[in-house]
Amino acid sequence: MTVIRINSLKEIHKAAEQFLADLGDKRVVAFYGNLGAGKTTFITALCDVLGVEDIVCSPTFTIVNEYRTSRGEPVYHFDFYRINRLSEAQDIGLDEYLYSGHLCLIEWPEKIEELLPEDVVRVKIEVTSPEGRLLKF
Repeated sequence: MTVIRINSLKEIHKAAEQFLADLGDKRVVAFYGNLGAGKTTFITALCDVLGVEDIVCSPTFTIVNEYRTSRGEPVYHFDFYRINRLSEAQDIGLDEYLYSGHLCLIEWPEKIEELLPEDVVRVKIEVTSPEGRLLKF
């Protein structure tokens, strides 16, 4: 298990760089954590490190946002907080995204657990202080 400690928001980009290095060639990442744990904040930092120029925000109502890295590669950002049925995820063509070979960053994966690929990277975000977080994967 890998653990990344973030003591303050000032360290989040360094943590994002480390996370991406540790991720290697894995493409599907599921972020677990309570409401307010920092899932969207960390995904925003990952996108910053990847050179995404778009505004990164949680796709709570649209389910998925697509961004482009500085190299033109797509990054898919999912938020399944508001879905009530697996069919809602399937209806957006989730499998096409997950098996596209592009980076998929998923918030609230608990809602679609049985649809996740076997090689998904599961990241648990734990709150340690108002700005402190532990990422375990």
